[in-house]
Amino acid sequence: MNTKSSNRISRRKFIGTTTAAVAGFTILPSQTVYGLGHASPNSKLNIAGIGIGGMGRGVIENMSRSENIVALCDVDWNENVERVFQTYPGAKRYMDYRVMLDNQKDIDAVIVATPDHTHAIISMEAIKRGKHVYTEKPLSRTVYEARTLTEAARKYNVATQMGNQGQAGDGPRRLREMIWDNVIGPVQEVHVWTDRPNRGLSGTYWPQGVNRPTGTPEVPETLNWDLFLGPAPERPYHSAYHPFRWRGWWDFGTGALGDIGCHSFDPVFRALKLKYPIGIQAVSTLVNDETYPLGSMVTYDFPAREDMPPLRLTWYDGGLRPPRIQGIDEGIQLGAGGTLFIGSKGMILGNRILPQSLADSYTRPEPYIESSPGHHQEWINACKGGDPAGSGYDWSGPLTETVLLGNIAIQPELREKLSYHTLKFDPEAFRFPDIPEADNYLHYEYRNGWSL
Repeated sequence: MNTKSSNRISRRKFIGTTTAAVAGFTILPSQTVYGLGHASPNSKLNIAGIGIGGMGRGVIENMSRSENIVALCDVDWNENVERVFQTYPGAKRYMDYRVMLDNQKDIDAVIVATPDHTHAIISMEAIKRGKHVYTEKPLSRTVYEARTLTEAARKYNVATQMGNQGQAGDGPRRLREMIWDNVIGPVQEVHVWTDRPNRGLSGTYWPQGVNRPTGTPEVPETLNWDLFLGPAPERPYHSAYHPFRWRGWWDFGTGALGDIGCHSFDPVFRALKLKYPIGIQAVSTLVNDETYPLGSMVTYDFPAREDMPPLRLTWYDGGLRPPRIQGIDEGIQLGAGGTLFIGSKGMILGNRILPQSLADSYTRPEPYIESSPGHHQEWINACKGGDPAGSGYDWSGPLTETVLLGNIAIQPELREKLSYHTLKFDPEAFRFPDIPEADNYLHYEYRNGWSL
């Protein structure tokens, strides 16, 4: 996030714009959509892909097995994108998603797999037109965007899904069954970690802890840099941002927490019935105004829920890991990334019960949580009037908000203010009551010409 005052947004202005953003929608129904915005179960969806050179390519390939791919859009028509164009020769090609949505009226549903900072504005444009939307994780770059998208999708009854594909697997279902069976007792502590942005001895996935590059190379002929920037503040093109390396920059990405958190937190939230934290604390390596730190540790505190006690969830990135926990069998390695649940009677590392003596004495319940038809199929079914997808915005919106609250806690201008303090969040009032200056980081001022 650009921290210059001109790009911040006050809490008063934020609250005033929330209602207006949703109230100002106009629905333009698609030609193949009927009833409450759902396609016939027997018809094929006409799907458009936006951001098709990376993750979007795989999502489109999966959807194309049963549905029609009618439009493809990307701001950079590089070799990867050209290969996708050639794979779907019947799909119309676009560089500007707004032109595509304005001109092509046969689109029923949209896949959004662009950089994080444009997830929300593109998804919202599709929602305005009554299109079903599949948005890659994280749902947005700011907490405000996630909240506004959730409200919009609910009000206009479109089928949604966020791209945290692991939620559809059977593993998280078996995990929930074990925890609800009280195998390790009440859980009061969870640790989640990743080595990102590191990638072992081979370097990093993307740059963090670096300053803005000083060079101003020419923009590649295949790339529309203005469209790439979208709502982000103006800056010269550089290969340090694109392709893919955008993730570690405040203006474009959400760092390691945004990249992995929506995956890793999902099974924890489902098993332990979590929603919003009541407090966040964070420590990190030095932070600058341009990129996320090399490593951070973020602690979320959640209140008691139903029959479950208060919980502390601690996140580690950049290769940081939790200290060795007493009771973990010698020789067990935590690995580059993982999740550890700690209960009063034992632990679960991934899906493995610890200590081994507890695992040996435990008989797992017969599986009773129904399997998913598949993450992408869930969304297709929902678009055609079936059950809501497992990671629709009603679920993934609050999950994304919580993930992104952690990034607010490591903001460079809040670093000293939050030292030895807990950042308390009020989800109903949508503010930080004890540190109001943190409200400025719930969203930011878009560049002229862009809106949510």
